[in-house]
Amino acid sequence: MHIRQDGPWLDDAAGRLIRPYTVSGGRTRPTTTLDLLSLVMATGTMPQAHLGPEHSLALGLCHGPTSVAEIAAHLRLPAVVTKVLLSDLVDCGALTARAPRYHDSPTDDRSLLEAVLDGLRRRL
Repeated sequence: MHIRQDGPWLDDAAGRLIRPYTVSGGRTRPTTTLDLLSLVMATGTMPQAHLGPEHSLALGLCHGPTSVAEIAAHLRLPAVVTKVLLSDLVDCGALTARAPRYHDSPTDDRSLLEAVLDGLRRRL
């Protein structure tokens, strides 16, 4: 069995060797309210409690403001599991979290919609 070096507990043939919810201790509800677009950032404080390797990997991704969705993608974990991990780090003071800022009505901004459409056309 060859274990890949690009992620935690991954195998080329079998995929993830542990269940995602094992990472969060079976918890499915974070103690901190986090949206997929919430930005988290490391505070520089190291957690005093022993946390798992996924917590360390998540913390390493948060040197600058990073979205929950981006961290979930890098960790290759479901968003809800990632939210639990990040919530643990917020609770112990290693991360700060900021809710996304929504405009009153983002669909009214024609220039934003045109920019998104142009970007999609370039990708296709």
